[in-house]
Amino acid sequence: MSSASRYTYLGPEGTFTEAALRTLPEAATRELIPMVSVPVALDAVRNGEAAAAFVPIENSVEGGVTATLDELASGRPLMIYREVLLPIAFALLARPGTPLESIKTVTGHPVAQPQVRRWMAEHIPDALWESAASNADGARLVQEGRYDAAFAGEFAAATYGLEPLVTDIHDADNAATRFVLVGRPARPAAATGSDKTSVVFWLRDDHPGALLEVLQEFASRGVNMMRIESRPTGEGIGRYCFSVDCEGHLQDRRVGDVLMGLKRACEQVRYLGSYPRADGGHAPERPGTTDAEFVEAADWLTRCLDGRG
Repeated sequence: MSSASRYTYLGPEGTFTEAALRTLPEAATRELIPMVSVPVALDAVRNGEAAAAFVPIENSVEGGVTATLDELASGRPLMIYREVLLPIAFALLARPGTPLESIKTVTGHPVAQPQVRRWMAEHIPDALWESAASNADGARLVQEGRYDAAFAGEFAAATYGLEPLVTDIHDADNAATRFVLVGRPARPAAATGSDKTSVVFWLRDDHPGALLEVLQEFASRGVNMMRIESRPTGEGIGRYCFSVDCEGHLQDRRVGDVLMGLKRACEQVRYLGSYPRADGGHAPERPGTTDAEFVEAADWLTRCLDGRG
């Protein structure tokens, strides 16, 4: 297949990322290529080797996936086209015939550990945890005999010749991971009325109230921030950028006005895309923030300039 029909994803086979990717209708007609890391998956898109990459970006227990947030904030620009929410429950996978009481070493992705910590303390308190590159890679390491068991999706058992000793493991109810489909920058799809916009911004300088001044760009226009996280820029202690998801679409006047405000107030702003919300939620339009009210205000200003106010 050509690169236009190729999607990369955080591999190896059997990851939650692959399971989430396969929920997309177009996945059935794409060549799905597992990659060893988020940066490698995204670089394949930057280099024209793939049309898009599918990577995790946020977990309901652990928060943002730092590898993805940092990659989207640096390097050649990329854009989010879609998101997927996948409920997460783990299975404890082991080689056939392994009894639960013999488990002394376990592995899995670092994000998995906080989601199974209490279960481990109750059921396998003496087991030593060591992190793997992904949950599926942990299953592969168990297959090779390097660990006794791995926390991974139950669907990974068949791929690696393992069996689930215990299923539906999760310390937090309703745990979910959010994944995004990322491609090269292009015109965003039309607004659906249930959308999310993502940006990264860098403060112009560090002074009292600097972040508050930027956040007021959202508040004064009635745009709700769904997530905000700071990430170090690598330029020294105290130097951070801020990754934000907000309700609405770039085509919404209030959202476009926020981004223009950020552009004026910040040293740098990187637009990461406007795309349909996976949860189908709708942002309420607060008084004074509808597109019609923005148009009316602009018309009034024009009349004032013409002496007709």
